[in-house]
Amino acid sequence: MFKQTKSFAKQKIKWVKMPSLVAMQIDSYKWFLDHGLRELFDEMSPVTDYTSKELELYFREFYFDEPKFDELKAKENSLSYEAPLRIKIELVNKKTKKAKEQEIYLGDFPLMTDRGTFIVNGVERVVVSQLIRSAGVFFTATSYRGKKFFGAKIIPNRGAWLEFETDSDGVISVKIDRKRKAPVTAFLRAFSSQKSQIPNPKSQTKPKAQNPKDTNQELLKLFKNVDAGAIKYIEATLKKDPSKNADEGFIEIYKRLRPGDPATPENARALVEGMFKRFDRYDLAKVGRFKMNQRLNKQNPNYKTQITNYEYTKEERLLSFKDLTDIVSEIIRLNNSENAAADDIDHLGNRRVRSLGELLQTKLRIGAARMERIIRDRMSTYEINSLSPAQLINARPLMAAVKEFFTSSQLAQFMDQVNPLAELEHKRRISAMGPGGLTRERAGFEVRDVHTSHYGRICPIETPEGPNIGLVVHLTSYAVVNELGFIETPYVKVKNSKITGEIHWLNAFDEEKYVIAHGGTRYSDDGKIIELSVEARVLGKPQIVRREEVQYVDVAPQQIFSVATSLIPFVEHDDATRALMGSNMQRQAVACVKPQAPLVGTGIEERAAVDSGQVIVAQEDGIVAAVDAEHIAIAPTKSDFKKFSRSRTSQEKIYRLNNFLRSNQFTSMSQQPIVKKGEKVAKGEALADGAATQNGNLALGQNLLVAFLSWGGANFEDAIIISERLVKDDRYTSIHIEDYSIDVRDTKLGPEITTPDIPNVSEEKLKNLDEEGIIRIGAEVASGDILVGKISPKGEADLTSEERLLQAIFGEKARDVKDTSLTLSYGKRGRVIGIKIFSRDGGDKLEPGVLKRVQVEVAQLRKVQVGDKLAGRHGNKGVISKILSEEEMPYLADGTPVDIILNPLGVASRMNIGQILETHLGWAASKIGYRALTPALDGATEEDIKAELKLAGLPETGKVRLYDGRTGKAFGGEITVGIIYMMKLNHLVEDKIHMRSVGPYSLITQQPLGGKAQFGGQRFGEMEVWALEGYGAAHTLQEMITIKSDDVTGRAGAFDAIIRGEEIRKPSLPASFNVLVNELKSLGLSVELVEPSFAKASTKALASADKSEGEGVKRVRIRT
Repeated sequence: MFKQTKSFAKQKIKWVKMPSLVAMQIDSYKWFLDHGLRELFDEMSPVTDYTSKELELYFREFYFDEPKFDELKAKENSLSYEAPLRIKIELVNKKTKKAKEQEIYLGDFPLMTDRGTFIVNGVERVVVSQLIRSAGVFFTATSYRGKKFFGAKIIPNRGAWLEFETDSDGVISVKIDRKRKAPVTAFLRAFSSQKSQIPNPKSQTKPKAQNPKDTNQELLKLFKNVDAGAIKYIEATLKKDPSKNADEGFIEIYKRLRPGDPATPENARALVEGMFKRFDRYDLAKVGRFKMNQRLNKQNPNYKTQITNYEYTKEERLLSFKDLTDIVSEIIRLNNSENAAADDIDHLGNRRVRSLGELLQTKLRIGAARMERIIRDRMSTYEINSLSPAQLINARPLMAAVKEFFTSSQLAQFMDQVNPLAELEHKRRISAMGPGGLTRERAGFEVRDVHTSHYGRICPIETPEGPNIGLVVHLTSYAVVNELGFIETPYVKVKNSKITGEIHWLNAFDEEKYVIAHGGTRYSDDGKIIELSVEARVLGKPQIVRREEVQYVDVAPQQIFSVATSLIPFVEHDDATRALMGSNMQRQAVACVKPQAPLVGTGIEERAAVDSGQVIVAQEDGIVAAVDAEHIAIAPTKSDFKKFSRSRTSQEKIYRLNNFLRSNQFTSMSQQPIVKKGEKVAKGEALADGAATQNGNLALGQNLLVAFLSWGGANFEDAIIISERLVKDDRYTSIHIEDYSIDVRDTKLGPEITTPDIPNVSEEKLKNLDEEGIIRIGAEVASGDILVGKISPKGEADLTSEERLLQAIFGEKARDVKDTSLTLSYGKRGRVIGIKIFSRDGGDKLEPGVLKRVQVEVAQLRKVQVGDKLAGRHGNKGVISKILSEEEMPYLADGTPVDIILNPLGVASRMNIGQILETHLGWAASKIGYRALTPALDGATEEDIKAELKLAGLPETGKVRLYDGRTGKAFGGEITVGIIYMMKLNHLVEDKIHMRSVGPYSLITQQPLGGKAQFGGQRFGEMEVWALEGYGAAHTLQEMITIKSDDVTGRAGAFDAIIRGEEIRKPSLPASFNVLVNELKSLGLSVELVEPSFAKASTKALASADKSEGEGVKRVRIRT
């Protein structure tokens, strides 16, 4: 592969370095450890007893011990990578003022790896971030007879939702947690003050007690300035409001919340104030208060705009009377405005990302509440004087919440590890589903659709094709999530038509205040914008503006795309649907044994590979002191290298390499060094390649010589023809690893043992087992081969009468065992590459009753074959239909045969012309000898490609005459030939091919099971029955639905008849008929099966039947 690169990017200046692609995960977990966990313990402190007079428990400093074992051991032993969490607890006796302090072990807490993942029970998992509606206030609208009536929703981070709405008669009402409506004035009275009085907005002094009539007047005064339209909203509401003062207001609200319960002012006040005035029950959170201030600030200059690093007090995070009056004022103002519009809930300014730290904190809060309740219960039951802090704490609910989150949460997912890109994009995934989010069934079109505010934040291309479309999205390559959870994207400041190089990160709301030009805007070497008029976004909408008006410019043209989409060259020439398929299919590419980086790339292949964590990168400058297949040692640069070559010192940095590590998707993850001993390396330089990388660049597929040509119908309908040379040269060969384990248990009848001495098994099958009965490493195995020989004691009840007789005669007890060996599953093959034995003696954790566990790793080398799925980066996918010998493949004038034949009809209608441009440029690059870099939206033009083809001595059209390998004759017309990058996807025919003759049957219907996993049969369904009926194939059809399906006696008889060479007898009654009969019986219907009986008909009866033309005769049967 060529090391020289040539960039076709038009924007030569890199204004900002792409941020770390896994920073969202790592920073969020760091926030949780530094602040989130502390916040949680501070919320709980102090825990008081039920009387609040005797005991107080405080949670002080906490820390983590060193992890019990490293990541590799956790994976190998199916354990979790975690560290013990300890905390200091202080118990204060309020009566004696004495304090007891104690350090307590809470439990083992999962730790994040350097790659942003968690290892739980030996499996790597990723916590996907969640996109939810932000806390704060949102104004809504409903139409009635052509007029819009506005309302509002106050969404807290924790607590009851408030919904305001305006009726057509002008009454503004409020709903608490979707209960019945109440007049908003009643709620305002209740919320007004602790003393049940509404403060006078002009007076600073405490108001005197007023009569109920004055309360109405005060409410009218509060909204006098805004409620001046044709409809008097407050007056209309007051007419519907039966309450006159605060106490009555509380009662009105109480009646809606607790209908049927007796309402007293005290009960009502306690309920309402408990819902909104207690921080543990109601919390707007920092983001909710920020959003509310931001939204209400537009009409109320008294609010000071808060900056993101401002910490709000607990009082500020609660809902205030001023908030409510401002919201009602805004509702009235919107109702009175003709062109007013409701807030756009799908705008990214109103949606925020809940990352790992916040999701984990929310889950732990539930566990902490349970723990708090246990502490209170124990405070009231134990003797106070002799009580110690440790006696009060039961950390199980807290640790159970942690375990539940990582093992069963919808957002803590099994990591996609097919290749490094799949791993990276899984960490950058954002889901609108999950706890507190949307569901597939309820999500409409609007929430799934691409929004203008997604620009530079969420990729408009990369999303699943199924029911999750638009609900699961990906961050763009330059986007970051700020501390409030809003997605920000970078822009370069422009002053006087000159790009300054000053970077500003803007969220979706801030962005709409400026005029922003796109990333393809042309500028001179000193940053001056060249064109007088440029395309820009003004208030979020595209327009043409003068260059002097531009305030910002995009940092890069590809900042609107995710990493996977940015890896597609010429994506601007592909239809969006095909670009989506291309982005998704890159994540499914299987790592080849001989990886090749693309000849036509986009320039971010290296960054994607490094940030995925699969490539080992030098952490400091140094010299390679030693290198082998298992580790790389880097010595500091300043030291004398000769000294290091003789002996190892503690100054060396050792990098361990993975060899044949199994991924979550059963592919092989191996690392190979790419540096040599004595070589100087710089910080950040790649030292070793991982799976699907070459020289530190992402390498998901292979560069192939392609011809776009129809070849005898063999590549009809997206089928692909490849050359046998790809099979011979192992171009698409991949390694797949599976492990098989067996437990050796202590049973009631005695212990099981592993042994090569297994009864009734041939020597041929036992030849690869060692003295322990375990298969040797390096052995080739196929379906049914024994991996671990194991025998279990057999109970007397299991013995047949013949076996009991033999035992009585010979007294033989040695053979009363049964074979319970571990065998290789059906359809599997491979070579044994590893054996792991876990036993109690070795200190391994095993379930009760398990003496030892043997795990066998089998690796399989899979060459490409007919039925495998190949795909390019432009959504051009297909299945291999034929593998031709090199001699039969079409060849160029110089005799070079092509590697792959694609159907030209698969290009035009799919509108993915990017693959043709890639083919042309790839051919020129391979001839000249460089890797072409053509970034998304900023790559090589048609003229550039023509110039490169000319330079390479190739025709400018990219088309040449091809010759048929079978006949040697030229094909009619010139054919597009070039280098295309194709990947082998993880949809391999070997995993899907399946056959069955005899196998398991369903217990109820007696029909064969379905699916490869169950070794099932093929379903012959309703439509297939119609097909055979159409052909009149009665006997075949009868066979299909009886002896080949659920006719138990018939199929047993057919089996015997085939063995004996006899004729197969007629089928009997299918078992599913009995199921139908039993179903009818369960409904209370008596069903009897009456078999027809025929008597021998006389000639007279036949004659009379003939005369009556069959009247009264049900069945006639003639026996001769």
